[in-house]
Amino acid sequence: MAKYGFGLDLGGTTCKCGLFTTEGELLDKWEVPTDTSNGGVNILKNLAQAVRDKMSEKNIADEDIWGVGIGIPGPVSEDGVVNRCVNLGWGVFNVEKEFSECLGGLKVKAGNDANVAALGEAWMGAAKEYSSSVMVTLGTGVGGGVIINDDIISGSAGAAGEIGHIRVNYTEEISCGCGNQGCLEQYCSATGIARLAKIRLAQNEDASSLRTVETLDAKAVFDEAKKGDVVAKEVVKRACEYLAQGLQVISCVVNPEAFVIGGGVSKAGQYLIDEVEYRFNQIAFHGCKNTKITLATLGNDAGIYGAMKLIL
Repeated sequence: MAKYGFGLDLGGTTCKCGLFTTEGELLDKWEVPTDTSNGGVNILKNLAQAVRDKMSEKNIADEDIWGVGIGIPGPVSEDGVVNRCVNLGWGVFNVEKEFSECLGGLKVKAGNDANVAALGEAWMGAAKEYSSSVMVTLGTGVGGGVIINDDIISGSAGAAGEIGHIRVNYTEEISCGCGNQGCLEQYCSATGIARLAKIRLAQNEDASSLRTVETLDAKAVFDEAKKGDVVAKEVVKRACEYLAQGLQVISCVVNPEAFVIGGGVSKAGQYLIDEVEYRFNQIAFHGCKNTKITLATLGNDAGIYGAMKLIL
């Protein structure tokens, strides 16, 4: 019976790697640079070598490996086909098949990185007590993943969980990075919150400590709101109203047991959760009210945990 497996979280700069037992114990973790030159042709070869090197270091044989899971920063279909990963230079190909060949036939399972992170939180993180959960990652953008009955819902084209592109403002004139207008990402990402603050400060000359901060970013907005700055609190309120609106839409479709909030913005802590939870319960359908909203707990390790769970 195989005892070990690998979880890989592939990014445009580095790939986080984890060696696990099949019970979910993280035995070792490290990072490998992502070589995006020449259309990323060497990425899988380099990762395969990193896995093989770790197996040699730990004296682990092929028969002791359950498999290798990998989170990919782009759409991944159920059969392991990636459909263009721009920041890796990849086109369309079966990443599971090619990576398995690089690994000498070891079993490989791939998934979208945001979905995989959600699976990690569902397996060993904030949502481990629930069989159905939705993770929302508030970072430079807004991503997420949907877990139903302990399985990732990836959608027909691998685009399920693109929470950041739920439309929440039909009067927005500025385009989101996706080309549409009024996406959740424009208001609840770290960059979106900073944008809301700059727009609010430009509206009038109201006194605000935000005018004197060294860097006007999402952290500064939450920090000043916690100190009681009126303008900062207005910005937080607006961002959390949009986020609650997005969660309300998701809840009517998925009705999860819990929402898990991760990403850099989640470092605002319970203050963020309380603000969102209050507004969510004001607008949620009665059958979805009081859905648990909680902070992610695995941090940057969510992806490697989820990738390991993929293979199991």
